[in-house]
Amino acid sequence: METHRFSVAPMMDWTDRHDRFFLRLISARALLYTEMVTAPAIIHGDRDYLLGFDAEEHPVALQLGGSNAAELCEAARIAEGFGYDEINLNVGCPSDRVQSGRFGACLMKEPDLVAECVAAMREAVALPVTVKCRIGVDDQDPREALPNLIEKSRAAGCHTFIVHARKAWLEGLSPKENRTVPPLDYDLVYEMKRTYPDLEICLNGGVSSIDETEQHLTQVDGVMMGRMAYERPYVLADVDQRIFGSTAPVRTRHEIVEAFLPYLSRRLAEGVPLNAMTRHILGIFQGLPGARAWRRHLSENAHKPGADVQVVIEAAAKVSAAEPVLERI
Repeated sequence: METHRFSVAPMMDWTDRHDRFFLRLISARALLYTEMVTAPAIIHGDRDYLLGFDAEEHPVALQLGGSNAAELCEAARIAEGFGYDEINLNVGCPSDRVQSGRFGACLMKEPDLVAECVAAMREAVALPVTVKCRIGVDDQDPREALPNLIEKSRAAGCHTFIVHARKAWLEGLSPKENRTVPPLDYDLVYEMKRTYPDLEICLNGGVSSIDETEQHLTQVDGVMMGRMAYERPYVLADVDQRIFGSTAPVRTRHEIVEAFLPYLSRRLAEGVPLNAMTRHILGIFQGLPGARAWRRHLSENAHKPGADVQVVIEAAAKVSAAEPVLERI
């Protein structure tokens, strides 16, 4: 699947529909992922709130959390009805919440259960079912745990694996520490591609530039970028050109913000608070003169009653329009 060549990671509290719409204005081709949504939440909760998205967000994948095959199947069917392009099973999140719920990274210890869930979802929907995992958890040997998980899920029909190239420590490290403290082992992910050439192997973890992305793509099928794509989203500005071969012009930051204004107006009319959307765009001018004034103006004004797009226009005016087309990070 071409879109897996570059994707933006599912990130809790970050990659909601407003953020994804904004990122889509920067890259038309990157595959975007939702925040992780648990299967029971979809079955019993507000589906429009949890699953709603704009058609402009395509291609967009839903990341599901869970370990009950029947629940995952029902949630996958519901998501298919909403028009998602892919269902991704979370086998990598290390938070306390997922441990108590028997899903996320703790599933690295239950590869047979992961395979059962994959097989059930593949039977239930026509969408691709993919797995995002770690290289191992706790005292597991990654060189045993990762291929074991891959082989069993491959037998169940999964052909795409997004591997966060770090272990997760379910005890002793916080979720935040688990994103940075365990050492990266890119070589093991590369080895998985050599071992399983028939599979689509994508790498996640610590990727902070398109230069790095291009290097990884000499060894694996795809690269997923996380925090950098959120904190400094303009890093995505030439993804379409460099990774997907697009000849479309690269938008400037100001052009991206301007293109976001109609979306803001539409959502404001629906009752969405301005700051629920502008919190995702604070980093767009990162590194440019005026970036701090931009962030300050949004932070001080977007939460006020009646705040509208004029707040964003005023904030953008604090950054010089004579920006470089693309800042190399």
